[in-house]
Amino acid sequence: MLNQTMIPKSGNRFSTTQAVTRPSTMSEHPTLFDRSLLRARLRRAAALGSATFLLDRVAEDFADRLAPVLRQFARALDLGTPTDAVRRALMPSGKIDRFVVAETIASPNVPGEWHVVADAEALPFGDGMLDLVVSGLALHAVNDLPGTLIQIRRALKPDGLLLAALIGGDTLTELRQSFAAAEAEIDGGVSPRVSPFADLRDVGGLLQRAGFALPVADVDRLTVRYDSALTLMQDLRRMGAGNILIERRRVPLKRGVLLRMAEIYAERFSDPDGRIRATFDIVWLSGWAPHESQPKPLAPGSAKQRLADALGAREIPTGEKPGH
Repeated sequence: MLNQTMIPKSGNRFSTTQAVTRPSTMSEHPTLFDRSLLRARLRRAAALGSATFLLDRVAEDFADRLAPVLRQFARALDLGTPTDAVRRALMPSGKIDRFVVAETIASPNVPGEWHVVADAEALPFGDGMLDLVVSGLALHAVNDLPGTLIQIRRALKPDGLLLAALIGGDTLTELRQSFAAAEAEIDGGVSPRVSPFADLRDVGGLLQRAGFALPVADVDRLTVRYDSALTLMQDLRRMGAGNILIERRRVPLKRGVLLRMAEIYAERFSDPDGRIRATFDIVWLSGWAPHESQPKPLAPGSAKQRLADALGAREIPTGEKPGH
């Protein structure tokens, strides 16, 4: 039994309602992740007995975030979530009539659900087919996140909602730093051991680029404590969260590097009781497919009251210095 403690920390919030321009075509993007290896890792995690504490927390948050939305969704898509945790959390609300499940690996059908094995980078849905798209801890491993968001927005009906959670920010920064220090010390160089993650503000911008209205991005930071770095790595294996970078080293990890990494981790990132800390940043995205009923930003120059009047201040003409 793994001995873990999760400590929530206050998250930062970024939101914007600026007008967006839809890109005419999907942009070129680098191929960072081996998607076939991801599927193999998820199958192995399921066989080992998945570690689901992060996904279970995310599922609870999905229910909380959808609760204020006073809408009925006839057809909802669960995109790539590794388990059925999000669907189990949302169905009791009574707001969703039917789920379509697009998953990376096949799973048993559940009564009332439609299942399709599909990759998040190539969605098999026509324009305006969906009322709601949810995705739990899956979109951080797509190679073309802007393209995937564009496909989601097109698949949504006008005024349809996207609500997604993905790993991002400073997730596993302690493990990344410890591996880099150990490899530099023993091998004289550094190789990619932990996947890069999207920054909060970058993701908020991607929602705009994809054409979503009322886009919002925020982050929920968790600190999880473990007995050792090796215990953390066992948990990552049971999450299917191993290294899937295309540019990963193809030789087995040296035992000496692994043990030295664990020592450095304990030296730099442990609490007084000897347990080590691991950061997980859950980045949340929400946005609506545009619809004429949604609030619109005011046009420049349409204000009916001057800011200076509202603040009770004197307006200084351009070019005039204060005090003159």
